[in-house]
Amino acid sequence: MARYTGASCKLCRREGKKLFLKGDRCLSDKCALSRRATVPGQHGAGRKNVKEYGLQLREKQTARRYYGVQEKQFKGYYVQADKKEGITGENLLSILERRFDNVVYRMGLATSRKEARQLVRHAHFTLNGKKADIPSIILKVGDVVALKEKSRGSEKFKALIEDAATAVKPKWLDIDLDAISAKVIALPQRDDIDFPFEEQLIVELYSK
Repeated sequence: MARYTGASCKLCRREGKKLFLKGDRCLSDKCALSRRATVPGQHGAGRKNVKEYGLQLREKQTARRYYGVQEKQFKGYYVQADKKEGITGENLLSILERRFDNVVYRMGLATSRKEARQLVRHAHFTLNGKKADIPSIILKVGDVVALKEKSRGSEKFKALIEDAATAVKPKWLDIDLDAISAKVIALPQRDDIDFPFEEQLIVELYSK
């Protein structure tokens, strides 16, 4: 499967927004966007007039990079969202939020979605009591994610759990840090997603 192997910070600079791809580093003075808020490349500092298509494309790329999915996969999510009842843009964000790796990140058991994907691939978590190592699984209401018993003694996870105890928890997840598990109790709503997406631009792009 294709995956981006370049510098994560370049993606934030390209979109002109913090995508929180490197965990705590994004909140520190080391954040590349804070130090150099220009688009990467030789002509990045030049001012350009962005047309309607450009705005739509940038919003799609922002969402795709924020959740760490490839182009073909992202378009597949859009097709699913468009077939569902309700507002297509909100359906799309709800699907992305329910990815297995994003749920692990929302539980506070990874510092970034990239790290969450790696942890899922290394089989540190179970889904409904069974082995699951595919980050792109879309969870449903009633699904339960839990940290494997053999991983609970890890100093890394102990530190993450301690930090997660004081973090704001998503309303659509019932997180039990004693059991180190989370249950999907509802579909994520638009106001549950704290990133300022303009999802209607993505819908307009794919509707052409």
